[in-house]
Amino acid sequence: MSQTDTARLLVACDDQPGIVAAVAGALAAHGANIISLDQHSTDSEGGRFFQRTVIHLDGLAARRPALEASIAEVAERFEMEWSLHDASRRKRVAIFVSKYDHCLLELLWRTQRGELDIDVTMVVSNHPDLAESVRSFGVPFVHTPRGTGDDAKAEMERRQLELLQGNVDLVVLARYMQILTDGFITGLGAPVINIHHSFLPAFIGANPYARAKDRGVKLIGATAHYATADLDEGPIIEQDVTRVTHAESAAELQRRGADVERYVLARAVKWHAEDRVIVHGRSTVIL
Repeated sequence: MSQTDTARLLVACDDQPGIVAAVAGALAAHGANIISLDQHSTDSEGGRFFQRTVIHLDGLAARRPALEASIAEVAERFEMEWSLHDASRRKRVAIFVSKYDHCLLELLWRTQRGELDIDVTMVVSNHPDLAESVRSFGVPFVHTPRGTGDDAKAEMERRQLELLQGNVDLVVLARYMQILTDGFITGLGAPVINIHHSFLPAFIGANPYARAKDRGVKLIGATAHYATADLDEGPIIEQDVTRVTHAESAAELQRRGADVERYVLARAVKWHAEDRVIVHGRSTVIL
């Protein structure tokens, strides 16, 4: 959870000797105390190196520019990608939803209980059905209907972007049954997490439970991933499954799968909010 004078440092670069020592030295030079450190290399030789370091530094806000300057020197030396996140600043999150409420309510409930360290700034929906459920949590509900005509979707996304610009750090698609356009994702300027009601890469697209039933699967699952221009192809953050049998109908599979969807999406949002996710090509590293 958020703490004053606490920050999370994420780094990624080609693996080589001396990275950990150099980063630790830069932090120590400013009196920063390392609270926790997690690291991973994709290979012992020629791999890609990732590290998440949680630090405490009294007067962090005032001392941050000098600290960042020292980190930048290390980053230049190792050709490192890096970011420093203030742990006391909750990420501002907008949740997109259509008519299914299970993932949405799970996120709102966990946020209300303090289990997700986020601020839900608004819930945006192309249907009005869930307005009262959302308002009971004290969260603004914005209905952005999709009209008719060739420009209907473009107009809906234009209004949504106006609502979001400068107001969110993350958008979560909690069973939002609209495909985001490339222009929306590019114009948003913030990451998007989607929950797909299938264990990707199986059953990409619509009606995965019915297709899973037709295939006679014995496991059904859900996948939380970052949304990209390629449908259901973004880097995967979290997945889970539950066992099913031939006797269960497609509707029963959907009901069972809804539980998996809720937990998988909540974990993905939690990890992102805690700056634990580093994107590595089409994959992710969770530290």
